[in-house]
Amino acid sequence: MTTQYESADLLLKLYDLRREAVMRKARAWFRADFHPATAAEILTMYRGKNSAPYRMVTTYWNMAAALVLHGAIDEQMFADTNGEHVMVYGRLEPHLAELRAALKNPGYLDQLEKVILRMPDAQARLARVRGTAATAGKPRGAKRPRRVA
Repeated sequence: MTTQYESADLLLKLYDLRREAVMRKARAWFRADFHPATAAEILTMYRGKNSAPYRMVTTYWNMAAALVLHGAIDEQMFADTNGEHVMVYGRLEPHLAELRAALKNPGYLDQLEKVILRMPDAQARLARVRGTAATAGKPRGAKRPRRVA
């Protein structure tokens, strides 16, 4: 297990990676434009022009989750300082079984899934992000400022 300082240091390094220009663009695309209705839609996109940003976001969060599961980052500190991973998982979770079968990869995004499902408030957090996703693309009146970290 790491010290709190080491966990904080790794979290700040992960934060710096999120701010890299290509990663920031990929995250913005995922948040704003990635609202899959089916696994087939994800697979089409996975093999198309948005493959790189999709893979960048999903593998980043799966890697970060692996660091948590292996004890390099304190699990509670990770949960307290991040929320985007819940949104990523929330958008993919309804399709994961089908994606894993189609990709012939039963462990696809398994580290992310484990971290999410171990959170005591996982279902409430997933419900919130799914509620947000359900209203995506609908008129909301005044525009809210976009937050990109």
